[in-house]
Amino acid sequence: MNFKEIIKINRENVKNIIKMITKSENEDLEQEVYLKVWKNSDKYTEKGSFKGWVNTIAKNVSKDYLKLAYNRKEQLTTEVDKTFENIKDKKSSPELKLIQGDRQKRILKAVEELKPKFRDVVIYVEIYGYTYEECAKKLKCPVGTIKSRLYNAKKELANKLSDLL
Repeated sequence: MNFKEIIKINRENVKNIIKMITKSENEDLEQEVYLKVWKNSDKYTEKGSFKGWVNTIAKNVSKDYLKLAYNRKEQLTTEVDKTFENIKDKKSSPELKLIQGDRQKRILKAVEELKPKFRDVVIYVEIYGYTYEECAKKLKCPVGTIKSRLYNAKKELANKLSDLL
């Protein structure tokens, strides 16, 4: 059986497994599943069905993705909290502090509500000051993807926070 047939036969199952576990459609995960199937095809033994083996790979890839996403979110949330704690205002009155605190909370909430791929880019590039290249290396994707995600994230934030602008 050639690789195109394997993808054609297993596509719906793999999509459904990924959607069931991650609660979203994710073409990157699908590609990762097929890449692992291709790389590890020599390790497949005919103890069970080939379809079952592919399904197991899809489940494991999805679970690994969720673990990684959870750990990344925890790390970023902690880093963002520390960053906001370290921001000091030189001209502060109690009223100004209250207004700025509310503003920061709204901005942080808006950033946290972004899709994870957008949120990560905003935090790395805009808050931590990573270059596009550093961010791309950290998130393991092309620089063009970083630029596109940042553009879309800023557009979404501008819509959510239009009254603050």
